[in-house]
Amino acid sequence: MSVYKKVLDKEFYRLHPMLQKRYDFSNHKPLQAAGVMKKIKVGPKFLYPLFWLGTKRKLLFPEEGTNIPFEILNIPLIGANGEDLIQWERVFYFGKKKRYFNALMSFDSRRNLIKDYLGEPSILYSDLVFMVSTEGYLKIESSKQRLVLGRIEIPLPKIFQGLATVTEKYSEEKGLFLISVDVRNPLIGLIISYEGEFYPNDMD
Repeated sequence: MSVYKKVLDKEFYRLHPMLQKRYDFSNHKPLQAAGVMKKIKVGPKFLYPLFWLGTKRKLLFPEEGTNIPFEILNIPLIGANGEDLIQWERVFYFGKKKRYFNALMSFDSRRNLIKDYLGEPSILYSDLVFMVSTEGYLKIESSKQRLVLGRIEIPLPKIFQGLATVTEKYSEEKGLFLISVDVRNPLIGLIISYEGEFYPNDMD
């Protein structure tokens, strides 16, 4: 069973049918999609050294703009301890530059949430809470975070966290998926945000 079915349980079936297909993964096949980010914004310029370092770990980047082509690849995997994993690769094309926002997700049955290791190799960990809106949208919010230094994980105080709010929905009118992501710090404000649309290549 998909880690997303596990975390949402019966709520999974309140998602729009196309979102249910998107997050099912019962066929254990990768899901590829491509689209356009209508807008990408990043935080203040004094964060650019952090963004530049993020490019080395396939997490965060300093570029921003409009109508940026992007691709998503979700790969179902089995971890060393037998747990189900979903690898996320998000690629943004700024001209000839490729920027990434990668992650590895799994299900925590004890706390009923998604564990999200961000970057490649991972540099940040975040708890993710999954919800379904009354309209059938998928909503995701990040919670507790840790800095990952190899095998050592250091809890981050909230003032150092980048807290994410994600909404994904399906547009019947356009026949495509809509995504919006907003990551903010309690003191600094915006770290990164993007919103756009995409078409899966195959969801049979």
